[in-house]
Amino acid sequence: MPQQKYLLAIDNGTQSVRAMVFDCNGNLVARSQVAIEPYFSREPGWAEQAPGYFWEKLCKACQLLWPKLDFPREQIEAVTLTAQRATGIYLDSACKPLRPAIVWMDQRKLEKLPSMGFWGTLIGMVGQSGMLQFFRRRADSLWVQQHEPDIWRKTHRYLLLSGYHTYRLTGAFRDAVSCQVGYLPFNYRRQRWGGSRDWKWAALPLRREQLPELVAAGDTLGSITAGASGETGIPAGLPLIAAGADKACEVLGAGGLHSSIGNLSFGTTATFNQNNTRYVSSQLGVPAFPAAVPGHFNTEVMVQRGFWMVSWFLQEFGAAEIAQAKEQGLAPEALLDRLLDQVPAGADGLLLLPDWQPGIRSRDARGAIVGFTEAHTRAHMYRALVEGIMFALRHGCEQVVRRSGQPVSLLRASGGGAVSERVLQICADVFNLPVERVHTTEASGLGAAINAAVGAGLHADYPSAVRAMVRVRDRFEPNPENAALYDAIYHRAFRRLGSGLKPVNRALGALFKR
Repeated sequence: MPQQKYLLAIDNGTQSVRAMVFDCNGNLVARSQVAIEPYFSREPGWAEQAPGYFWEKLCKACQLLWPKLDFPREQIEAVTLTAQRATGIYLDSACKPLRPAIVWMDQRKLEKLPSMGFWGTLIGMVGQSGMLQFFRRRADSLWVQQHEPDIWRKTHRYLLLSGYHTYRLTGAFRDAVSCQVGYLPFNYRRQRWGGSRDWKWAALPLRREQLPELVAAGDTLGSITAGASGETGIPAGLPLIAAGADKACEVLGAGGLHSSIGNLSFGTTATFNQNNTRYVSSQLGVPAFPAAVPGHFNTEVMVQRGFWMVSWFLQEFGAAEIAQAKEQGLAPEALLDRLLDQVPAGADGLLLLPDWQPGIRSRDARGAIVGFTEAHTRAHMYRALVEGIMFALRHGCEQVVRRSGQPVSLLRASGGGAVSERVLQICADVFNLPVERVHTTEASGLGAAINAAVGAGLHADYPSAVRAMVRVRDRFEPNPENAALYDAIYHRAFRRLGSGLKPVNRALGALFKR
């Protein structure tokens, strides 16, 4: 009988680092998890973390994994890595971090932008000055160049978190193509660094020699070094296979290869993704990101704070659930489902707009909760929160479908919020589409393992790997009565709310400098 082969997938998310071993049938056979502090703030709105802290937590997650295996770790065929996106790390010529990593949730922005000369004039002539300014104001490399010039002069390498972990594991300055999401001189249409005439080189201070070599998903980034093996326990010499960033791997791990499947990620940032074989952006100025399958694209819409708002709700209004969960040894989020049961669909007219954080889609955005009456309770607030996220994701889905011309007939949901069956039922009702949940809650890790399985030759290609490794566990059909109510709320109220609040949000932004 042939010996079973296994794959190690490491997932450095926003809230934790997880080390997981999957078999070639997509079964999660061992898992360890180490919670992380997502960031610290030296100034209001800043989000930073020490690069070494991420590495230490990765090493700890791996070391906690090995006692859980009931087979020799030498049966692991390959290692792969997925990570949170757009977290920038600055290294000196000795490859030591020069400053804390700037985490993707960071809100700092430049007020004064240096001239781009010809490119600035040309982009202004085609009416895209606003897009260009947003891109440059949020670029962490430009901020460091202006506000920390000594650090910038010493910056020998600029890496995303995935590239930093790759360097620590293999000693090579390489990163996966599918991890390149951020304010970078990256050509999203061609999925490679921009050519010499790309406007992004003029927009940003980054130089090509500071950036890593890019490797396609499923190809080898390098081999685990003896030093990395000593720190992590991963066998030295194992190949590190390129995967995608966390959202790209979630799409793959949910089996969402066809454009008829809408992929929902209920994480810190909630997203809708449609996998396409051609480049389709969700809106002007927002690129289609590289998928975890080479040559594919993920057309994405983000709800920036997404299910982070559940954590916010718990912190501000969930003292009872937190205390009870501690007594029962449960996650407090699990107890919030009871609040959803206490309130009917539509939250008795309470409506939430989840624009808690500005983005390129709505630069003056502020969240809103409207429709309050004396009858509303905190249970109504929580139901309105979940419904508001779903309304925003539905709006994103419709926007993507209009641009791609590819209708969506099925939804696949993953991420922490997808643990709740009530949340998934609300999702099905708001979209009026069936929602499926796959056999593992670790969709991002599974997607990375699929990359490793194809890269290691354990499956011939991505369609066959998905057929072998992804299975649907649950399906939620829309409730016709609730779907009709949600459709009316969506068209008659939610769609009008954002535009109606724009002048108010601009005024508040001017008064409170945000």
